[in-house]
Amino acid sequence: MNTTKQSGFTLIELMIVIAIIGILAAIAVPQYQTYTMKAKYSEVVSAAGPYKTGLELCATDNGITASPIAANICDSDTTIGGTKNPTGEMPITISAGTGYTKSISATQGTITATGNTSVQSAVYTLTATVAGGLVTWSKTGSCVTSGLC
Repeated sequence: MNTTKQSGFTLIELMIVIAIIGILAAIAVPQYQTYTMKAKYSEVVSAAGPYKTGLELCATDNGITASPIAANICDSDTTIGGTKNPTGEMPITISAGTGYTKSISATQGTITATGNTSVQSAVYTLTATVAGGLVTWSKTGSCVTSGLC
């Protein structure tokens, strides 16, 4: 009697492997897209950093010890050396941004940064609260609800 030994995988084993790969791909691709969107939006969050620092410096230099921050004291300086922020700590308003940042401005202790359409035009809003000369920040905007920031 002549017996031959077969080697390899059966059809059912191959189909199980393909099903597992399909399930993993169905989970991984949406997670990857969310991750890349968050990575792109981090540029918008980083671009708001100088405004945050500038507002803290302006509040300190102008002796602001309690909220609200009065109009035009620590707003973005739209004319360099202009009258809005005579101490010059605040960066100028950006209305035509580069990269993923569409615009950034600071008005009365609120910094608003908007992403472009590549990052769902999500808005990142930082609101300063001053108590005893210490500035604390609260984060709101559509980027919070969409999980981008």
